[in-house]
Amino acid sequence: MGKLQPLKLLRALILSRYPWAILAGLALAASLPKISIAGLAWIAPGLMLLTALGKSGKQAFRIGYAAGLAYYCASLYWLLLIPVAWFPILGWFALSAFLALYPALWVWLAWKLFPARLTGDGPATVIENLAEQFLSVPWARRVAWAISGAALWVAWEMTVARFLGGFPWNLLGSSQYRMTPLIQIAAFTGIYGVSFLVVWSSLSLLCAGMVVIRRPANRSAWMGEIILPMLVVFGIYGAGYQKLLRPEEKRPTLTVALIQPSIPQSLIWDPKENGHRFNELLELSEKAARDKPELMIWPEAALPKMLRYDADTLAAVTKLARAHQMWMIVGSDDAEPRAHPTAAEQSDYFNSSFLVSPEGELVERYNKRNLVIFGEYVPLLDWLPFLKYFTPIDGGFTAGDRVVPFELKNLNVKVATLICFEDVFPQLAREYVDGDTDFLVNLTNDGWFGEGAAQWQQAAAALFRSVENGVPLVRCANNGLTCWMDANGRLRQFFQAGAHGIYGPGYLTVEIPLLNPREIRAPTYYRQHGDLFGWGCVAFAALQLLRVWLAGRAALRGAA
Repeated sequence: MGKLQPLKLLRALILSRYPWAILAGLALAASLPKISIAGLAWIAPGLMLLTALGKSGKQAFRIGYAAGLAYYCASLYWLLLIPVAWFPILGWFALSAFLALYPALWVWLAWKLFPARLTGDGPATVIENLAEQFLSVPWARRVAWAISGAALWVAWEMTVARFLGGFPWNLLGSSQYRMTPLIQIAAFTGIYGVSFLVVWSSLSLLCAGMVVIRRPANRSAWMGEIILPMLVVFGIYGAGYQKLLRPEEKRPTLTVALIQPSIPQSLIWDPKENGHRFNELLELSEKAARDKPELMIWPEAALPKMLRYDADTLAAVTKLARAHQMWMIVGSDDAEPRAHPTAAEQSDYFNSSFLVSPEGELVERYNKRNLVIFGEYVPLLDWLPFLKYFTPIDGGFTAGDRVVPFELKNLNVKVATLICFEDVFPQLAREYVDGDTDFLVNLTNDGWFGEGAAQWQQAAAALFRSVENGVPLVRCANNGLTCWMDANGRLRQFFQAGAHGIYGPGYLTVEIPLLNPREIRAPTYYRQHGDLFGWGCVAFAALQLLRVWLAGRAALRGAA
């Protein structure tokens, strides 16, 4: 009898659906870099919902939460690589536990909108009932349910991109970053349009699977469930492919040297290493200068001391620019005295980038606008002072308040810089592009995360900013991914350092295409109108929530 008990527990666990929900979450994580099995993204959302159908509303939410927790814990594992004693484990689990609420809510609401209710807990009973119920409702209602589920998914991605400062990391559409023809739809809908297509297709495949189960002898019946998303996906892919086939116009180019010092975060925090790592940065820059770049870029946190306030650092940087007659964009911390200082805070500190002219002048400064919560600032400290113990930072940065274009005037070049994870925010990057912007620049420091997947995940998300705004994007990273993407989201070149791959030290010299003199770039629909598609999905989700709430109120009144 003792041997049978574990078998009963195992059977109960399988029937609880949680293992399948966790499997769906892990499949979703595997669709993202580094693993990048993009096809799993077209299956996982449908599997997540399948595990919840036939359960109660509370059970559906818990099953969705299990899937979401598995997804975020697996895809954000690189947070555990932050070189701090205890914070990474707490931060990794707390962030994953919070973000898992979004897919849990999606599963619950999509469950509520399902056109029929199922009963029974045995696997055969559930599958048979599910298949029967799918055929008991009109085809149009099944199609509407699949489209509704996709819209609801986009609604929660729009929310996670904005709530509490936003964390639009690993949006589902980014799993398709290598499907260049397909992602051209982002020029109209943003990355959210790609997420919509993937989820719509996944739920349609779920419907098709149920039809196959119910009518296995009818080999073509399932086609009716996927014909609409299939036609739309093929149409979008074909249009994107035709766009990519157009011959590229011959354009002037700018020679840009991207320096990747690959400084471990532990050394960035060690003042004793300041001189050594700065000298290594200068040595790499001198080597890159042999290629005669017109612009040299250093990543975020490249300078150990503040450029404006340390005389030796300023002298070394300006000397390098003058010696090679090149422009420079460098990442550095900065500070400004407060207008109304307090005993505790005399200055505001910024995460900044500077434009240095060939004459060695500091021409412009941009202060990062979107700060990393618990990484660059701690929220609600005045009301919840204990929160300072849940972060590895001693102080905090102040957010910048405006976009600052960098103009290389003698070269007739205009760029705009993003810092750190600002390049994963669709709505933010859109604000940095004007009609005469030649390209975007992102300075980032991923040395926090060793040789993890964060570097690839951020680059995959950033690639969509090129498509959305129709401009090239140049990324200069501390330890990967230093690269550039063209205006169609094609990853043209990226730095590799032998055995260290994208994570080692070195430099990359690239030729970036520019606008012709006095040319104004035709705006994409997304740059003109922003997240109209995404807000439409949010409005739809809000109406569905209202409908569910009103139906619940009506049911309570009826019961009374």
